Amino acid sequence: MGFDSDHDHGKDQAAFAPLICLNILELVRKDDFTFQDLARVIGADPSLTAKLLKVANTPYYNLSGTVTSVEKAVAILGVNIVKIIALSFVVYDEFQVEEDGFFDIDLFWRRSLTSAVAAEQIATALTGSGGDLFLIALLQDIGALLMRNWRPQEYHRLCRIALDGHTPQHHLERDLFGFDHQTAGAELFKSWSFPEAIYLPIGHHHSGDDAPPACRLHIGMLEAANAISSFYSDSHDVAGIARAKHLLTADLGLEEHAADRLIEGVAHKSGEMLSAFGIGGAAMKPLSQILQEANEELGAMYHSYEMMMLELKQARAKAEALARELHECNERHREMAYKDDLTQTYNYRYFQEALGREISRSQRYGREFSLVLFDLDQLKEINDTHGHLVGSQVLVNVSRLVQKKVRTTDIFARLGGDEFGIILPETDASRAGVVAEQIRRSIEASAGSMAATISVGVTCYRSDHGDWDKRVIFNKADEALYTAKKTGKNRVHVA
Repeated sequence: MGFDSDHDHGKDQAAFAPLICLNILELVRKDDFTFQDLARVIGADPSLTAKLLKVANTPYYNLSGTVTSVEKAVAILGVNIVKIIALSFVVYDEFQVEEDGFFDIDLFWRRSLTSAVAAEQIATALTGSGGDLFLIALLQDIGALLMRNWRPQEYHRLCRIALDGHTPQHHLERDLFGFDHQTAGAELFKSWSFPEAIYLPIGHHHSGDDAPPACRLHIGMLEAANAISSFYSDSHDVAGIARAKHLLTADLGLEEHAADRLIEGVAHKSGEMLSAFGIGGAAMKPLSQILQEANEELGAMYHSYEMMMLELKQARAKAEALARELHECNERHREMAYKDDLTQTYNYRYFQEALGREISRSQRYGREFSLVLFDLDQLKEINDTHGHLVGSQVLVNVSRLVQKKVRTTDIFARLGGDEFGIILPETDASRAGVVAEQIRRSIEASAGSMAATISVGVTCYRSDHGDWDKRVIFNKADEALYTAKKTGKNRVHVA
């Protein structure tokens, strides 16, 4: 692995470890060192001292009172924890980079620190001690910062491609650079003289199957810690937390209730550590609160859904009522368009349309129908003698009598003035003549003191009549009516 010489910052980080980091590592490798020696090394850096004391006074590490000196912190926390926290701060300070709009450094450290807390908790639950897992998890992705500083534009494009989720980021790194961030991080900490127990898990945290057997348990813990960190840091992905629980229980052997407590505790403890490291952002919500808020949101959604369904039901009822009203209105308009105002029978327009339909039906199915035309013989005399109101009532009375004599399938219409027409489907000339005669007699018998009779003309149409149309048929019935008039009125003539 190599870095271009013109990228001095990346080169310096890769080649030179911070002096205090080397001093701490060199000291703890000695068999005869004391915690006063460690306190003296850390105390030489005022900034590191202040940060260490801040951590030592958090409930995460200390429940026994205020810690005011490094010596007391070492005595309370233990050499290993102090070493890990001190090294964590040194590396964190060393790898602060400027924001460039491409890389969210706060999110990077937020994920890393949450993963570190989770890893330490997992190690403690499984082995009774966190060991170096906090430091390993915190540093596992440092190689990504190195590569980002070395080739920023290319690494930014690589990260955008990785967002689609189809190809893991470390695979894309190998394709582009020939190595990945886990290799870069491991090489860095190896060059800083970190022990194998730290840099080997860093070098294989995405490829546990290729790792030396001695560090595979640590890598399994890192995998579960990273799943928890991803859930808490930015995604709240249900599949992610389910995977974390599966790794903790099925792969690492934790009881389910212990896994739930651990995941819950990571949020509380991570919040304290984020504050100690000075990493901002929204407060980290524990899993129970996230689930509660999700339930409340679902409850609100359900309430909204119920209200929406009620509104939909009401809207549907209104729409159905409007549809019925519109249908009724259309029917009224249709009746107005096709009904005669005086007699409430069909009018001339509807009669002509019905006659055309009946001709087409007769031609299509080889059937016959009859057409009856009649008018009143004395309407002019009635109007002249008794007035038009009486004449109009006579027309109404005649219409009511005829409607009682025709079938529901027959079409009865007032064609204008005192002239009426009847279409008799499926009726031959002989039967049509009988119906016409019954109507004539009924009107004659009902006239009373006011003479009112009708003259009737009848014709029949059969499919073998060829090119007969409405005009021909109508004229034949009209000629029959004229014959009835000419031969004495008050009679039926069948053409």
